[in-house]
Amino acid sequence: MSEPRILLIIGGGIAAYKSLELIRELKKRGIASRCILTKAGAEFVTPLSLSALSGDKVYSDLFDLTDEAEMGHIELSRSADLVVVAPATADLMAKAANGLANDLASTTLLATDKPVLMAPAMNVRMWEHPATQRNLKTLTNDGVQLIGPDEGEMACGEFGPGRLADPIAIAEVIEGRLNG
Repeated sequence: MSEPRILLIIGGGIAAYKSLELIRELKKRGIASRCILTKAGAEFVTPLSLSALSGDKVYSDLFDLTDEAEMGHIELSRSADLVVVAPATADLMAKAANGLANDLASTTLLATDKPVLMAPAMNVRMWEHPATQRNLKTLTNDGVQLIGPDEGEMACGEFGPGRLADPIAIAEVIEGRLNG
């Protein structure tokens, strides 16, 4: 039997660096990761770091001629047992909640037939904004499972809900979903 595999979509926020720790933790648990790195996510972590830890190619461009000739976003969306978005930014959540698909991450989320787990991470004011809360309600009604966000001090110096859940806690939820 092959090892379970997740598709990890990494959004653009300071918490993106924690995706490296998540990949390590999943590997310890025998769970493989394939990564989609958003353009904004690449401002915080590099494809080389993600590839070195996951042992797989990192995907980022919707219009990559090689990947899209093979319908890459469709294959990616269905090649994993679970799709995980960590960090799930307000932007990624809004796109998913409203069915928008203008980049590889959002197109893959719209094309998947697999369960989706999102780990939100954003500034407390963004998290508490009515638009984010509406999008959150839509996503949960659509069957998306959430972990977090945690409460604490943010990189911007504010305090409140919006911190990415601890990578170990995310890995535990992923392992539970894959084994459940």
